[in-house]
Amino acid sequence: MGDDSNSSGPSGRYDVVVVGAGNAALCAALAAAEGGARVLVLEKAPEAERGGNSFFSGGLFRFPFGGLEDIERLVGELPDADRERVDIAPYSEADFTDDLMRLTDGMADADLSRTLVRDSYNTVRWMAGHGVRWVLAYGRQSYEVDGKFRFWGGLVCEVVGAGAGLVDSLFDACTGIGVEVTYDAMGDELALDGRGAIAGIRTRGAAGFSEIDCSSVVLACGGFEANPEMRVRYLGPGWEYAPVRGTAANTGDGIRMALAAGARPFGNYSGCHAVAWDAGAPPYGDRRIGDLYQKHSYPLGLIVNRDGERFVDEGADIRNYTYARYGKEILKQPGRIAFQIFDQQVIGRLRDEYRIREVTSATAETVAELAEALDIDVDGLVSTVAAYNDSVRDGEYNPAILDGKGTDGVDPPKSNWALRLDSPPYVGYAVKCGITFTFGGLQVDTGARVIDTQSRAIPGLYAAGELVGGLFYENYPGGSGLTAGAVFGRIAGRGAAEYAGAV
Repeated sequence: MGDDSNSSGPSGRYDVVVVGAGNAALCAALAAAEGGARVLVLEKAPEAERGGNSFFSGGLFRFPFGGLEDIERLVGELPDADRERVDIAPYSEADFTDDLMRLTDGMADADLSRTLVRDSYNTVRWMAGHGVRWVLAYGRQSYEVDGKFRFWGGLVCEVVGAGAGLVDSLFDACTGIGVEVTYDAMGDELALDGRGAIAGIRTRGAAGFSEIDCSSVVLACGGFEANPEMRVRYLGPGWEYAPVRGTAANTGDGIRMALAAGARPFGNYSGCHAVAWDAGAPPYGDRRIGDLYQKHSYPLGLIVNRDGERFVDEGADIRNYTYARYGKEILKQPGRIAFQIFDQQVIGRLRDEYRIREVTSATAETVAELAEALDIDVDGLVSTVAAYNDSVRDGEYNPAILDGKGTDGVDPPKSNWALRLDSPPYVGYAVKCGITFTFGGLQVDTGARVIDTQSRAIPGLYAAGELVGGLFYENYPGGSGLTAGAVFGRIAGRGAAEYAGAV
């Protein structure tokens, strides 16, 4: 560290300093405090903007379970009437592992994946024990079919209050156990002693620099999705145009600090989680709207570009397994914009996010009129819809399963849930690419210890959350990001407390 520090910010000696204040960071702080450590959380944002990307999430967590009984241990016992109306298939550890490996083309780190899957259910139960409340995600993860709510995609529970509720509950738990929180305090530089071990951290705030002595540090301050320079450097040209779904604070600070201290970069630096995001959304997340700018009911309709051409298979898989990679396909289209088109057969099944006032949409009685209203090439859209309608196979339609009701003779195909677009009025929504988080980051072991370029753990340095590399490559199973943050946050906090107690 330099000599330009002052004592205007947080000071004193701590066992564990956690950088960040989202789901992963707060789970780390909570676990460290449980271990008897004196813990300080550094939140780069002001208090009114606390919570990182977690605040903007839907609060969905993926974990294995054997059946409804395991779910009720989390959400509480359901009334008999509700039990009779839900259809929830078991989701095993093998299912979770298969999904993770299938969607990352087998590239997810085997040891980290095994830890994530094995520890996820116990971790959400641990969070529930600290006041995080859960409910069944009826609106996001089920369709009512034949009088039953049929859950799909292995994802069934969400936190009460979504991301805001998650963050508030974890802050309450942390402060209730004695964790200290400092706002407007950005982690700037790690201090190492002669052994190469953590000796402290320099922070930067409105009043300048401050140096904090500590025995261990947990980096959990997100990826670099809010840093346009790093996006272009790692993700490629054009990514500077993508709006950020969440916080403006995730500018890669933790990755930068760790690499400067000798950490090994790891994972899919050219990959990220990016989704269909309303075309009228602001450059960064809106705390009032939260995640409702997303538009995730596209499997029920068609997606076209400005020329009226389809460019992805909307029914390739359950939404949970395609939405995080389809955003970047929108970024490649003319004008970096796309349009989701629906008719009255499915409009009642669209998610709540389509019903907010802040949507960029149009309604029309004909396909041509809809094209004109949305500034889509009229001939292109009319031709695309006609060809698609002619290609739709007969069969039984069921949005809660991979129903195989697809198309023949069009490219790209629609592999499931293909209904002819022929029931006006037609409704279209304009969307662009919204970036959620980046996949490249730091290498950690299963104890969440940061590994250096010589394959050794940096003593006292831990990491969790979106800045951990090696779990997700090009895609991910929906709901596994928050789960990974909580699992490795808890592990990191425990490890940091144990290390601090031993030095």
